[in-house]
Amino acid sequence: MFESLTDRLQSVFRNLRGHGHLTETELRDGLREIRLALLEADVHLSVVRQLVERVRERAAAEEILKSLTPGQQIVKLVRDELAAVLAQDTESRLREGSQPPTVIMMVGLQGSGKTTTTGKLAKHLKAHGRSPLLVAADVRRPAAVDQLKVLGRQVEVPVITAPPGGDAAAACALALREARQTGRSPVLVDTAGRLHIDEELMLEILALKEQCRPTEILYVADAMTGQDAVRSATAFHERLTLTGVVLSKTDGDARGGAALSLRHVTGLPIKFIGTGEHLGDIEPFHPERMVSRILGLGDVMTLIEKAESVATVAEAEETARRLRRSELTFEDLAEQIDRMGKMGSLRQILGMLPGGAALSGMEIDEAGLKRSRAIIGSMTRAERLAPQVLDGRRRLRIARGSGTSVNEVNRLVKQFKQMKRMMKSLQTQGRRGNLKDMFKQGRSFPR
Repeated sequence: MFESLTDRLQSVFRNLRGHGHLTETELRDGLREIRLALLEADVHLSVVRQLVERVRERAAAEEILKSLTPGQQIVKLVRDELAAVLAQDTESRLREGSQPPTVIMMVGLQGSGKTTTTGKLAKHLKAHGRSPLLVAADVRRPAAVDQLKVLGRQVEVPVITAPPGGDAAAACALALREARQTGRSPVLVDTAGRLHIDEELMLEILALKEQCRPTEILYVADAMTGQDAVRSATAFHERLTLTGVVLSKTDGDARGGAALSLRHVTGLPIKFIGTGEHLGDIEPFHPERMVSRILGLGDVMTLIEKAESVATVAEAEETARRLRRSELTFEDLAEQIDRMGKMGSLRQILGMLPGGAALSGMEIDEAGLKRSRAIIGSMTRAERLAPQVLDGRRRLRIARGSGTSVNEVNRLVKQFKQMKRMMKSLQTQGRRGNLKDMFKQGRSFPR
């Protein structure tokens, strides 16, 4: 979401770091570029003015211009002020109701990703030991009810719908009764959406609010709509008293200003962000991590959490042991590809690495990984464990079974052998105590 803003800010920071010391003119020019970058990212004007003015004041007060590393100091100031804009004064975690079940109402405009976000949140809560229950309260759109049913089956969470001839209130009443009887909590209510805010919509949601007594009312904001998301969230907040925001579609081609503006203008905490199309692509919002992503400093903590969610410590240690002993098989490779897929796209993973923003323009062959996984999936278990048995006849069968060519199968087998030789070389050099020297001398690994 922040690729464009990150690139602009990185360019400004490189220019500032290039000076041994900064003059007032250079500082003024740098702040002007930062201001333009934020405005082009669709950040609210009041947010931009406040941030740039605070950086200017602190740069003068802390005598940044006289320091030995003025460029680095400016980066730190911008980071601090961005963090202050996104700072969560209130609790960002979901609150529990005083009496079970806890009810969470999901509200927003049609097309914001509200129903999908409801399914994602159900999966996230289930993964953290909760027993959610979904309610299809958008009865005016049969497609929304059907979509929630499909999502419920995918995440294995029951979905309550209105009885024949019933309305949203009937669906909620049925869901609350079901939750009390079965002990399920929280109850996630997918309310009706509209293409625009109207009085009929608000009255319907207000009636559901009175009936359900929700602990949380979360507004699902489409990150790609920029300032429109801010205006809509403000209108909903004035009528419903929202408790938080979920920012959806942050993986899209958005300018990113909505995240910075929503928190400042509405005063509401951002609870979650949707990071992709898959149901697992949702994560709690951490202001300091978001700022690091914006500035191209990576987000190692989120990357670690994603890695821990797809592999246990014992599994990671076993994989490391097999690598050290050069025991890697195609089954291990397939397992690692599957785990990587659960963590997100390669571009997302690179974006979480420090300096990963510099690789944003790099060509990434996501489809190549899928083809490799298909090739491995077309092998028999014996072939995956002992690749040396792969003769021409077997390779032709694997290519046909995976929908690829023999050349692609040959290429994967060759790359796999090279990887094993490299691992063996590393182990040998490590035993000889020459690994450090090999890196110092810039020697290449044998192929």
